[in-house]
Amino acid sequence: QRVGEVIEANSASFVAQCYQLYTAPPLGHLVRAGSPAIFGVVCRVTTEPLDPGRPVLARGEGVETEEELYRENPQIARLLTSRFDALIVGHQTDQGHQQHLPPLPPRVHSFVHSCADQEIVQFTTNLDFLRLLATAGPTVSEEVIGACISRVVAAHPNREQFRVQIGKALAGELAGDLPKLNAILRRILA
Repeated sequence: QRVGEVIEANSASFVAQCYQLYTAPPLGHLVRAGSPAIFGVVCRVTTEPLDPGRPVLARGEGVETEEELYRENPQIARLLTSRFDALIVGHQTDQGHQQHLPPLPPRVHSFVHSCADQEIVQFTTNLDFLRLLATAGPTVSEEVIGACISRVVAAHPNREQFRVQIGKALAGELAGDLPKLNAILRRILA
């Protein structure tokens, strides 16, 4: 499913603008951009004005529901945009999936697709992408990593076995940061 286009990119991440308001993939979801594919994990979702010089104003004082507010103010959908940031966790080459940074980021205006379960399973046969997530710094919180792992586990046919496998791999990556590891494990097991 195509969800938007790359509007900004660098070596480690990209920003995509959604075609429809409020249709960004959820936090932690695996997406792919461009061709050959570059894979990213959604680490931030934003809804903001299209024109930064035109702030959003409250418009619902005289209405009962949000649906009524949007019906009475149809221009809102054209004045706002939903965007998401994705941390790059791998890319596709002739040799298959590579779970390290690509030589170049995706091109601006590359189409961004939400990865289906089968694609998630194929990408996560190797768990090296966890290193990029675990070492990404403050932009990627325990919540993002936990959400990603939960989504990846849900896509796998043998969930319990894969949950153990990914838990061990994560423990290896975060052996020196037990508070972070415990926070992520609590999120996964919730």
